[in-house]
Amino acid sequence: MKILVFLQGTILMHRSGLGRTREERVRQVINAEASIFDWVSYVPIGHPAEKLRIWKEQGAAIAYLSARKTAEDIRVDATVLKTHGFPVGPVYCRKSSEAYRDVVERARPDILIEDDCESIGGKRAMTYPHIRPEFQAKIKSVVVKEFGGIDHLPDEISALLFYSG
Repeated sequence: MKILVFLQGTILMHRSGLGRTREERVRQVINAEASIFDWVSYVPIGHPAEKLRIWKEQGAAIAYLSARKTAEDIRVDATVLKTHGFPVGPVYCRKSSEAYRDVVERARPDILIEDDCESIGGKRAMTYPHIRPEFQAKIKSVVVKEFGGIDHLPDEISALLFYSG
C-alpha cells in the first residue's frame, strides 16, 4: 500500500498560519502574503506526522508530493519533513513540462491525499480530477479541506480506503 500525500496546504502550511482559522489561512494565500513563500519555515497542520506514522506501522509506504520543482526546493521540503518528525519517504515533484497528474501517474500510489485547493481555484487546480481514467480506477482519492489537515482521517488504512469525507 502506497500513500502519496500532498505537502503544501494539505499537511504543511506557512508559519504565519499558526493560531489562525482555516479560512484566515486561505485568505493569506489568496492575498499572497509574503510568509507563504518562506518555505523553510513551514509547519505541520495539526499532527499529520503522527497520522502518517500510524499508517506506516500498518505497512503503508509513505510518499509526498510537493508543489515545488527544483532539487533545492525538494531538499528544503525534505528538511521541513525531517524537522517535524514525518516518516521518511520520497518527495515527488513536477519536472519542467509535467503536470501534477503526470507525477501521480508516475508514482502510482494506492491512495492520493490532497486538499481541495480552495485558495487557488478549487477542483480545477486539484490533481485527481486530471488523472487519466485508467489511473483513477487504481487510485483512491481522499480530499481534505485546504489547511484543515489530516488528523480527522481514519487511523485504519482499511477505513481510509473507504473514506468518503
